[in-house]
Amino acid sequence: MKMKKIISSLAAAAMLLTANAGLTGVEAADDDMRDITTTELVKDMGIGINLGNTFEACPNWYEEDWIAKWSDGTPNDYEKAWGSPIITKEMIEGMAKEGFGVLRIPVAWSNMMEHDGTYTINPDYDARVHEIVDWTIESGMYAIINIHWDGGWVNKFPDDKDESMKRYTRMWEQIADSFKDYSDYLMFESQNEELGWESIWNPWGGTDGKAESYALCNEINQKFVDVVRGSGGNNSKRHLLISGYNTAIDRTCDDMFKMPSDPANRMAVSVHYYSPAGFAILEEDADWGKATPTWGSEQDYASLRSDMATLKSHFTDKGIPVIIGEYGCPTKNKEPESVRRFLSSVCEEAYKNGHCPIMWATPGGHYNRETFKMEDQELRKKLFEIGGKEFSPKQAVPAPVMGDVNSSGTFEVADLVTTQKWLLGSPDAALAEWKNADYDGDGRLDTFDLCLMRKDLLNKQ
Repeated sequence: MKMKKIISSLAAAAMLLTANAGLTGVEAADDDMRDITTTELVKDMGIGINLGNTFEACPNWYEEDWIAKWSDGTPNDYEKAWGSPIITKEMIEGMAKEGFGVLRIPVAWSNMMEHDGTYTINPDYDARVHEIVDWTIESGMYAIINIHWDGGWVNKFPDDKDESMKRYTRMWEQIADSFKDYSDYLMFESQNEELGWESIWNPWGGTDGKAESYALCNEINQKFVDVVRGSGGNNSKRHLLISGYNTAIDRTCDDMFKMPSDPANRMAVSVHYYSPAGFAILEEDADWGKATPTWGSEQDYASLRSDMATLKSHFTDKGIPVIIGEYGCPTKNKEPESVRRFLSSVCEEAYKNGHCPIMWATPGGHYNRETFKMEDQELRKKLFEIGGKEFSPKQAVPAPVMGDVNSSGTFEVADLVTTQKWLLGSPDAALAEWKNADYDGDGRLDTFDLCLMRKDLLNKQ
């Protein structure tokens, strides 16, 4: 009873504070965002790896959701749909121990989404991605999350631009808000490879529609920047990765591709490298190309050097760092030595030109998710020598205790008293962790937070 009387008296004081129009709150600080350029951040990443065919596993947008139909419809069911085991902290930590400094996490956010036109991301799916990002950062790696292929709905932009832009905007509003308090060890990527539409412009059929297709790509990337920058928290200074036109080097280096306007000037550009397609994509002959089992001719090396130099002159030398978001090749029907030669050569040439190369890896591929090691340890050694990082896990930060402004580890009446005194301007009131009292999440402390603190404390009695 005595405790409730104390809390009640503090509530009366809170009402008095509400009437004092002269009081203002404290704005959120970006304590977790270092004063470094995006070029410096990309350099610190070293070399990277993808968590492929995992959180982007999904049905086509026009298909029945067979994953939900034949399972319990949980995040883990989608995670396993394309052959991945359930991801564990040990798997993520193993990537860091092998020398990778950044993990790209492709995500299909439409999984488990309600089809009611609101494009609301499922909270359980969001929480699972949070868990993976947390493990990544705790392991000492940077994390990149994006909207990946996601069933292919982005291909509908030319036919239904308004609805597609609404969906894209709503999704990035939610993603940005959900991750807004993460440090600069988390980067957002605007999209995967889908920004570029052959239904508007056929790159092999002249220039008709080219300007229109590039303009749409540029508009979507600008929307991404605008949404993230306006989402609060650390997002005003978060480093962003801008998807190139179809992430193709030649198309992204075309003058029609424009980097968005960014008030923070913290952007890198993303391209992918699967060239030559006969080796890097095809496992067997197709109607559009012939599969080749080997790589390493003089012409292969010359083409690789030319592509990386083009990126350097077009972007890096102008202050726009480059991330090779994906590079890789299959192992089926390929000479093992050629696979090793290709992957290490692309990594080395990219890194030498100042780019961050992120290898594409899927279940059963180059990184073994059961042993937590690279399948080819000779390749691992070569990659590490190029730009690998020593394993250096971060200290896991315990979850904050709401209301605990004194950093005691518990929320008690003393925290409420200290917060009230601080709001009254008392010189002996200091808040060690003021964010723990920001109950309404608006990035400032005021009497509304004090009232919510009181209610929370009463509920704990």
